[in-house]
Amino acid sequence: MAFHEVRFPANLSLGSVGGPERRTEIVTLANGFEERNTPWAQSRRRYDAGLGMRSLDDLETLIAFFEARQGQMHAFRWKDWTDYKSCPASRAVASLDQPIGTGDGTTRTFQLAKTYRSDVQTYVRPIVKPVGGAIRVAVQGTPLIEAVGFAVDTATGLVTLTDAPGVGVQVTAGFEFDVPVRFDTDRLSLSMASFQAGDVPSVPVIEVRT
Repeated sequence: MAFHEVRFPANLSLGSVGGPERRTEIVTLANGFEERNTPWAQSRRRYDAGLGMRSLDDLETLIAFFEARQGQMHAFRWKDWTDYKSCPASRAVASLDQPIGTGDGTTRTFQLAKTYRSDVQTYVRPIVKPVGGAIRVAVQGTPLIEAVGFAVDTATGLVTLTDAPGVGVQVTAGFEFDVPVRFDTDRLSLSMASFQAGDVPSVPVIEVRT
């Protein structure tokens, strides 16, 4: 199994449906109360790529992409149009969007991450597939220049600063990102007749851990 650093055609994922999934184990006690636990620290996303198909040319593109990935064998990048920025969709990416670490005078490498907030609760999502050319980094509010002040590994989401920030200095970043996924099936069931009649194929896609 390998990861192919190629994105599923973004114009086809635009019409897809999907989102985050959690796994919660619920036990109802004799007194009616519940105990709830989860074995997952991170959520996992699922999508259906079939809804993005609008023409027979789209189906041909899908088949070629599926064959090149050998079905479920190789993972790839996916643009989630509902959540692909470090900021709200209506805003442009900026270097102050997300905190990614605090300096200790020695550490130079930081993992890109996006924090989701609701009231006082937060969830920090590691970002492992940022989009090259759309990454901004700042140290203590001062923007850095890529290839001069920092470098980014777009295959892992790791940011390496040229100079280690001092103790207590905040490192922030803004970025666009993809989701690492694979097809969740080894078979495509496609029919030109049914597609022309308005039937949409089901093409499940699921996030993978990298």
